[in-house]
Amino acid sequence: MPVIDIPEPEFMKDEEIAIYKDAVGKFYEQHAPQSRVEKWRENGQVDREFWLEAGAAGLLGMTVPEEYGGHGGDFRHDLVVLEQQAEKGVDGFAASLHNVIILPYVVRHGTEEQKKKWLPKLVSGELISAIAMTEPGVGSDLQSVATTAIKDGNGYRLNGSKTFISSGQLANFIIVVAKTDPNERAKGISLMCLETEGAEGFRRGKKLDKIGQDAADTSELFFDDVFVPAENVLGGEEGRGFYQLMGELPQERLVIAVGAMKTIEQALDSTVEYVKQRKAFGKTIWDFQNTQFVLADLKARGTAAKVFVNDCIARLLKGELDVTTASMAKYWLTELQGEVVDKCLQLHGGWGYINEYPIAKMFRDSRVTRIFGGSNEIMKMLIARSM
Repeated sequence: MPVIDIPEPEFMKDEEIAIYKDAVGKFYEQHAPQSRVEKWRENGQVDREFWLEAGAAGLLGMTVPEEYGGHGGDFRHDLVVLEQQAEKGVDGFAASLHNVIILPYVVRHGTEEQKKKWLPKLVSGELISAIAMTEPGVGSDLQSVATTAIKDGNGYRLNGSKTFISSGQLANFIIVVAKTDPNERAKGISLMCLETEGAEGFRRGKKLDKIGQDAADTSELFFDDVFVPAENVLGGEEGRGFYQLMGELPQERLVIAVGAMKTIEQALDSTVEYVKQRKAFGKTIWDFQNTQFVLADLKARGTAAKVFVNDCIARLLKGELDVTTASMAKYWLTELQGEVVDKCLQLHGGWGYINEYPIAKMFRDSRVTRIFGGSNEIMKMLIARSM
């Protein structure tokens, strides 16, 4: 029995969802065994073939309307893909980025021509997506990006650099946050959609050496007079980029909270199993009152967190998830994730520092969640503004 054991929420009690869950789980077992995932960790990225396999199996673009090659599902289907990925230990596959963060930009903000052109290939896995926001000297202040896209004939010339770009090595469809009017802040930002194949002046930098998330490629990107056709401005109109970004952030931050919740559950389950087997001073680690008190506290707060996350998901499905609530979810869940993983590692003793134990990997992989998707300091600012 899992440590955090609460009834399945009503929104997941659907026979079609259950069937899809079973199919996704079997796909991961067959196509992403640990021997293959270990190679991804060694190489620092997932192989491109896996994306095509995932597309063929219906794991990409579940929420994309059927008229654009998608499956016409909703956020619950995306949850299934992400939760099964975590349960099967499929590291590095950027399904959350591709499905939940980037495809909605095209679905909700793209022109009809853009949707017809890009969505079918994004659903099939032929196009692997990334979004290039962060710059070396800017960080979370998106209104101050230095990358520019200046008009040139029937298009734009893109110049600048980006860093910490997830899927930066694999992506061949990149949404680039750039200034089409460098004299403006928010109003000067546009989202430029770049297909990288044959794009002169586009260059991928080094694959960044991270302390965790070994199978996920994170890279620098460089744009030196890269030509982007005018029809590749997302939505077909300049100056709307910042507002397009802000409109999608609640869902992005909820996805981070959902991932944090999954890690909390896995950390507690694996640690309870460990302490009930490991012995010291003639009894199991579980028999010590300190162990029981630590885990009881984490179970109580983890249970409350899961109830909150489920409520956020229900709000999102109704179109009612607001920026403040999503910010609270991202902030609180990732902070709790860090605390749970750290305390669970402590209960493993020295073995918790050994990479062959799952808790060690969770420890390394979890740290970045308090930074990406907007640092937790930014989340606090957003929450405070609502008070």
